[in-house]
Amino acid sequence: RWQKIFRSRLVGLAVAYGNTVFIVLIVILVLLLFGGCFPHPGGGPGCPPTPVTPSLLRRLVTLISHQAVLGASSEAFRKQAEGASQAARRYMEENDALRKVPGGQGGV
Repeated sequence: RWQKIFRSRLVGLAVAYGNTVFIVLIVILVLLLFGGCFPHPGGGPGCPPTPVTPSLLRRLVTLISHQAVLGASSEAFRKQAEGASQAARRYMEENDALRKVPGGQGGV
């Protein structure tokens, strides 16, 4: 399911313009997080603590995309291994079938 999401056209565009999209999202996040830091006329609460930093978000996005790439490649390797296993099984069956053929054909 995640592979379909990461292979979609929308994500492809986000990857192509990834740096710009990332910066825009960080600016929006910063505006949302620090929008409450300004003093309110009624003397409301100040800045809430925000442990989420842009570098942490960037690392998280990098790890998620790397995980998606690894998942896709492991799926490809698994399919390749299954194909090789089926081919080996088929060759072994053919070899066994050839050994069961009577020895009177073309022998000395």
